[in-house]
Amino acid sequence: MENISRLKSIDEYNRILGTRTQHPLVSVADFSEIERIPHVCKEFSFYCIFFKELECGTFQYGRSQYDYQEGTLLFISPGQIAGVNDGGYTYNPKGLALMFHPDFLYGTPLANRMKDYSFFSYASNEALHMSDREKEIITGCFKQIREELDHTIDKHTKQIISSYIESMLNYCERFYDRQFITREVSNRNVISKFERYISDYFNSALPASDGIPSVQQCAAHVCLSPNYFGDLIKRETGITPQEYIHKYIISLAKHRLSEGELNVSEIAYELGFKYPHHLTRMFKKMTGMTPNEFRNSTFVSES
Repeated sequence: MENISRLKSIDEYNRILGTRTQHPLVSVADFSEIERIPHVCKEFSFYCIFFKELECGTFQYGRSQYDYQEGTLLFISPGQIAGVNDGGYTYNPKGLALMFHPDFLYGTPLANRMKDYSFFSYASNEALHMSDREKEIITGCFKQIREELDHTIDKHTKQIISSYIESMLNYCERFYDRQFITREVSNRNVISKFERYISDYFNSALPASDGIPSVQQCAAHVCLSPNYFGDLIKRETGITPQEYIHKYIISLAKHRLSEGELNVSEIAYELGFKYPHHLTRMFKKMTGMTPNEFRNSTFVSES
């Protein structure tokens, strides 16, 4: 990725857009007031929420490219690189952008909650697609924040705007829940691929050579970002991908312990553990007994 513009402040981005900065740490841009937007990849040092109403070409996000369609919300967090990288312009754009710096949130309840909004780490192809009613709610949130920014800044400004931002993010969380539900068929396909991947992995020699598969590996296999994948699996199954993997491992461990052919260390190495006591610790945590206690109880029940 070439010619990355590293944005150290919100004002730098507003200068690229050709719009005014309402507050050094938080700003709302209305793209309909801008004649054209230059296409350039940007590394952001602040949070951005983009609502685009027109298709604007190919969107570069990290190392991937996606078609960016109308009526979607896209979330960017500090340190991420995003943008259209073709040297052109978008003329007569429509849409909105909310930019807020992490420093703006210090001392507010939202500062501690930001880590809970996992959609800031979703990939561009996992953007939020909204219904007409949802668009009305979100554009209303943009309007509230902008109107407050247009007031004279006083001691109440930070608290009021941060509460508006938190309200918007809570709505986005709700709308993402709806999106997960309405994509039930594709979600089931993701779960099936995940389950098949775990089954095939542990039926191979890979655990002994490569260790236990990570959530990142599994997400890459189904072509999703780790956070989106984790949220999808949790919503559909009630457990996290890591919990699923651990349950699968304990199930295999129980089967091999009951066969009685391998000792605990051999089973641990076959299942991808670097050290046998790591299996013992996981087994005890999930079953309430050690592997040897489980094996002895199995033999007693069979005798």
